[in-house]
Amino acid sequence: MSDDRGQQVRVVEALLFAAEEPLDDASLKARLPEDAPLGELLEELRALYAGRGVNLVNVSGRWAFRTATDLAPFLRSERTVRRKLSRAAVETLAIVAYHQPVTRAEIEEMRGVSVSRGTLETLLEAGWVRPGRRRQTPGKPVTWITTDGFLEHFGLSSRDDLPGVEELKAAGLLDKRPAISAVGGIGGDGEVDRPEEEDPDTEAFAEGLPE
Repeated sequence: MSDDRGQQVRVVEALLFAAEEPLDDASLKARLPEDAPLGELLEELRALYAGRGVNLVNVSGRWAFRTATDLAPFLRSERTVRRKLSRAAVETLAIVAYHQPVTRAEIEEMRGVSVSRGTLETLLEAGWVRPGRRRQTPGKPVTWITTDGFLEHFGLSSRDDLPGVEELKAAGLLDKRPAISAVGGIGGDGEVDRPEEEDPDTEAFAEGLPE
């Protein structure tokens, strides 16, 4: 490999390493001499990195360095992400836990405010609630129940082990301020949150459930 050719390979290598996203042929040619054989340079670079931890790959006509696919198991990592539930989510979860199976309308009646789709989405993503059977009443509304994941997360063997209100407050799972008066006696002065935006599509999560 001539000195010029070797230098051109190094330039292509540096460009690809420095780029924030894959580069197409035009972008690479713009930084090389007009007579530089880009295709050959790329093949040389690809061969140079073959069998190494980083490989040169072509994705939809653009070039980039990517970690070798066979090393994926060694690069995978897991970490616990802690997210604090909103007051609305905590109250909704408490209502479902103590009054399941319960419909969205019943949750709203107990909280005194509308239940947004985002609140139930958060609890669904956490794996703590899921849709239950439809209530055999006009409209056949979906009911919501807690999951085994909920029991496992909170160290409960069954619903019978649910703690009392004071225990929940002491553990920081409920706001110490009065909030609602309909969840197993929670609260006492009827204080409620600012009404949340109504979302008529909440029950879309349960589309297709058997009746």
